[in-house]
Amino acid sequence: MKKITLIALLGSCTLLLADGASLFVKCTACHGKDGKTKALGKSGIIAGQEVDELIEDLTGYKAGTFDQYGMGGTMKMQIGPYSKEEIKMVAEYISKLPK
Repeated sequence: MKKITLIALLGSCTLLLADGASLFVKCTACHGKDGKTKALGKSGIIAGQEVDELIEDLTGYKAGTFDQYGMGGTMKMQIGPYSKEEIKMVAEYISKLPK
């Protein structure tokens, strides 16, 4: 029981330390630091998109049910480890990037 409590506590602390900007860092290799790079020359610009649209798309990529621009497999690997809360945080961050 102590191990479960400790694991839950550590998980909560990790989530508290994470924010949209730190979660977005792994996205910058393809989308650029400003979110204005077309990933692998294929995707659209993600900076400034609506939060709800981003959450829907990212959730679809995570589930493997969304494949825009033929990037579904790549995005599934990238977003797969993110929790619902982390997806929301990174979506909120991306939505605030200037278009």
